[in-house]
Amino acid sequence: MPSIYELDLSDLASLLDDEPRYRVGQVWRGLWDEALDVSGITTVPKALRQRLAAQFAPALEVAHEVTSDLGATRKWVFRLHDGATIETVLMNYADRVTVCVSSQAGCAMGCSFCATGQAGFTRHLSVGEVIEQVMFAARAAAPRRLSNVVFMGMGEPLANYRVTAEVVKRLHEHRSMSARHLTVSTVGVAPAIERLAGEGLALTLAVSLHAANDTTRDELVPLNRRYPLARLRSACEVWLETTGRRLSFEWALIEGVNDTDRAMHELAEYAGGLRAHVNLIPLNPTPGYLVRGSRLARVSEFREGLESLGVNATVRNTRGRSIDAACGQLAAVTNARVSRVSLRSR
Repeated sequence: MPSIYELDLSDLASLLDDEPRYRVGQVWRGLWDEALDVSGITTVPKALRQRLAAQFAPALEVAHEVTSDLGATRKWVFRLHDGATIETVLMNYADRVTVCVSSQAGCAMGCSFCATGQAGFTRHLSVGEVIEQVMFAARAAAPRRLSNVVFMGMGEPLANYRVTAEVVKRLHEHRSMSARHLTVSTVGVAPAIERLAGEGLALTLAVSLHAANDTTRDELVPLNRRYPLARLRSACEVWLETTGRRLSFEWALIEGVNDTDRAMHELAEYAGGLRAHVNLIPLNPTPGYLVRGSRLARVSEFREGLESLGVNATVRNTRGRSIDAACGQLAAVTNARVSRVSLRSR
């Protein structure tokens, strides 16, 4: 059975055309404003709740849950209807509550340092499967309000373009989330970046760059062989010109690979011309990757070096490392086909 979050408002109205018209608004508010599942919408009669529950099933089943950071970070492994699994992470900060959602079960991009990329691709998620991650997290965050959604979980969001764009639009329109609090991460699907720029959404785009020369990036991010840095740069320029929104570059610091002075200057030249902000991420450990993350002292030196070269850079506060919930660590075991890799320094 499908998720009820596959329906838009007109679909729901057609489904409930035999009910009083105000029932549509009650159900819609229960789903979107209150993030309730069907059985929890007590503003409508029990018979209607039972009818909807018979027609629609939750897309997600909790297979596993772990917490860290004194309960501030929670990770769920969800089992989908076909047995595939995905992971979703809720992070509570002093000033915001963020959920990191998956857009695919697994990932086909094959980034060598990422556990999801090591595990391989299973399938795209549907609109309902992605939205239900958000709503599940919203219920778990209560009484605090979920303020931010980042498409940085399992999968390449722009490889599942239709679903990603539709979910962003619905969260903005139906849950009244500011598009600026919605972040889509990509390893650099250049044509999709250009397409997304034309959607009219003032969301945040985060590009997982990790290297600013094609030789190293070909190894770290295999998609670079299809859309090399020059092509990615032209897509980023379209984004800036069309949206006026600042870009973010993600840079996972790997000892001896992309934390050298040469790498710093290459990054500064690439990011500076695009006026991009750089998020430095100390590499998180994964089972299939034999290269170490940069030492903390080098992370600080790299940030200071970038700033001296005129690039705005921050170091991401890593959350959930102890429960494999941090950047690059999501890889549900039922999807795993992990291989070990090593990289040459440059």
